[in-house]
Amino acid sequence: MHLSASLPHERIRRGFTALLLVGIATACTSTAPRTGIPRPWDSARQMIVVTTADWDASEGQLRRFERTDADWHPLGPVQPVQVGRSGSAWGLGLHPDPQADTGAPIKREGDGRSPAGVFAIGEAFGYAERIDTALDYLPMQASHYCIDVPGSPLYNRIVDTGEVGAAAAEGSTEPMRRDIHADGDHRYAQGFVIRHNPAHQSPAGSCIFAHVWKAPDVPTAGCTAMSADEMSALLGWLRTDARPVFVLLPDAEYARLQADWRLPPITDAQDILHDR
Repeated sequence: MHLSASLPHERIRRGFTALLLVGIATACTSTAPRTGIPRPWDSARQMIVVTTADWDASEGQLRRFERTDADWHPLGPVQPVQVGRSGSAWGLGLHPDPQADTGAPIKREGDGRSPAGVFAIGEAFGYAERIDTALDYLPMQASHYCIDVPGSPLYNRIVDTGEVGAAAAEGSTEPMRRDIHADGDHRYAQGFVIRHNPAHQSPAGSCIFAHVWKAPDVPTAGCTAMSADEMSALLGWLRTDARPVFVLLPDAEYARLQADWRLPPITDAQDILHDR
C-alpha cells in the first residue's frame, strides 16, 4: 500500500522537474517576444528602419537598431535617405499581405514607389571583387542584370547573361554594372538586396535594393539610397546570422503598427545619439 501510494506522487514530482527544466531552457534560448501574435521577424537581432513623412514623400530618415536582449537599442545617428520618386506603397515581404481597401497604394512595377513593410535583407553586391561585410557578397560583372520585365520567367532576379543568355535580359533597365552600362554611374558600387516580392509575382515590383545615392536630393525609382559612407557602415555592421530585416513605413503607419509589430520605438532623443 505504501509503495503504490507513493508512485503517483513521485511521477508528479518528476514531471514537474522536467517541465521546470524545459521552461528554464526555453527562457534562456528564446529571443522571441512571449506575448501577441508571432511575427516572422521576432528572431531578428538587427533592424534598419526607414520612415517617411507620408506615402508620397521621397525623402526619409534611416535608423539602425540592435537587439541584445528583449529590447531594441538604437545605434548611431539618424541618417537621411532618398526613396522612390513617387513615395512608397505597400510591398510584399514578411508582414501581412496589404489590403487594397485600406486606401494606401500597393506597389506595382514602374510606379516609382519604394515598397513599404518589413523585409528580409538579402545578399550584398557591388563593383569590387570583395568588400568588408559579413553578408553574402556578389561581385557584379558587366553580364549581370536584374530582370524587371513583367512576365519574364526571371522576373525580380539578378542573373548572369553569360549563364542564361543575352536574350533573357532584353528590355531590362537594370544592368548591375551601371559604371559600365550607364556612363560611370556609381549607385550600385555598393548595396544590398531588399527581399521585396520574394515569390517573384509579376508585376508586383522588382529589383528593390538599398544602394548609394546619385546625389543627396535625387530620389530613386523604388529603392532606398544613401551616402556612400552610410552604405559602407551598414554593410560592415550587418550580419547574416543576426537575421537582419529592413523596415520602411510612413510615420503614421509606423506609429499605428509599432506596438503590434514589436518594432523599436522612435524617440526624439535618438536623433542626437552618437555612434557607439
